Amino acid sequence: MNDLWHVTALSLLLEGVHCRYGRHPAVHSVDLDVPAGTRVALIGTNGSGKSTLLRAVLGFQPVSGGVIEVGGRRAGTSAQWRRRRGEVAWIPQLRSTGRFPLLLGELLDSSGDGAAARGAAARLGLARLESRGVHTLSGGQAQRAWLARAVGAVAAGAGMLLADEPTAALDFAGQEEAAAVLTELPVTLVVATHDRAVADACDRVVEMAAGSLREVA
Repeated sequence: MNDLWHVTALSLLLEGVHCRYGRHPAVHSVDLDVPAGTRVALIGTNGSGKSTLLRAVLGFQPVSGGVIEVGGRRAGTSAQWRRRRGEVAWIPQLRSTGRFPLLLGELLDSSGDGAAARGAAARLGLARLESRGVHTLSGGQAQRAWLARAVGAVAAGAGMLLADEPTAALDFAGQEEAAAVLTELPVTLVVATHDRAVADACDRVVEMAAGSLREVA
């Protein structure tokens, strides 16, 4: 990645985090301390709470208890959440491509550094697709598009990347390439994944099971 990027990796601290869906606990008593620059793979079965935990860091999922800090700061006000979402790049889980009104080029430009995002898109095989609607892309192409956007967000200054199953729709070669791009970024990385290539490229592996978290390696 570009050595000229001025990126400061950010720490992540979760203490006693609880999340609920109605009356049902989805995440309970989660503690996780991730020093700045560490790469963490978050594994576990579907429905174990991985996506909920990542979304809670960005404020997309309400927290019913506990503390979440990014770079030593908590978020509570609208301004604080806006700041956090600028500091933390995000690759959402893509269950289907759906109907997304943006063109690929527009999605890349929304990263904050369109040039870096477009460069990453070219590396990931999307160079001639920028005039295509995101909703017309295959699942694998859409995942590459969001990964390229995340690269642009990091180039724009985000010090952390949260990624939710970023390689699920990719073939083996695509998974290895995406893992390389993810782990080259000079940021703190927390990635929910079933992909061995991604997990093996991380510094730590933690597992979610029935809403709880435990260290694996």
